[in-house]
Amino acid sequence: MPDITTFIRIAEIVGVDLNYFSDNFVTVADGTAVQAETAKTPESPAGKRKNSLIRDMSNGNWADADFSGLKNLHEKFSSSNMQHCMFIGSEMAGLALRNNNVDSCDFRGSDFSGSRFKNSNLADNKFNDCLLNETEFSTSFISGCDFSGADFTGVLVKSGGMEKNKITGAVFNRTSFINTHLADMVFEGTMEDCSFENCAFTRVTFQNTTLINTFFKNNRKLKKVKFVDCKADKLTYAFLKSNLADLTGVEIISE
Repeated sequence: MPDITTFIRIAEIVGVDLNYFSDNFVTVADGTAVQAETAKTPESPAGKRKNSLIRDMSNGNWADADFSGLKNLHEKFSSSNMQHCMFIGSEMAGLALRNNNVDSCDFRGSDFSGSRFKNSNLADNKFNDCLLNETEFSTSFISGCDFSGADFTGVLVKSGGMEKNKITGAVFNRTSFINTHLADMVFEGTMEDCSFENCAFTRVTFQNTTLINTFFKNNRKLKKVKFVDCKADKLTYAFLKSNLADLTGVEIISE
């Protein structure tokens, strides 16, 4: 830790006041530090309360900024425009992310567990190795994003669109797609306890995919989906057949 003389010198060089270096203050647009909003957590067994720094980034216009490692966000992060920002390794769990435009941002390794994306546009973002457990994407358009290695366990995607997204090595377990348009995507690996309902498919491929207990119902253009070297249990095979899928590339898993 620098001594106070060094702190003063650093503050002079970068043009901030000393409050900038305190966890109890946040820096606003003009470079000054102001008292942050704090929230008290429930009482601990010892009867003590802890104060934690809460940041509300809603209604912002963020561009070319590095927020890597961000945490302690307000429960809402909405109505914002984010372009070319870095959020690598950030804690974004449990957030309400509504009416956002997010373009070319980097969220690699971040935790979005239990968050809710609604009425948002997500384009050309990096979500590699992100935790998306129980996350909901509704009435949102997701295009050109990289979800390689992301965990889609329990994710719900509904009433929106996903196109040209990379999902290599992603985990799909209890993942649901409802009223969603899927285009120019390749599913691979194992999909277990997943569902596709009232979806439309355009240039979608399942390649080297094992489908277990996966539900297909009332889907459009499923017969144009390519299945290449895939395997499916009998129940999933029956769902695919009832949706008029081309099953020449699907092998039934022997029990």
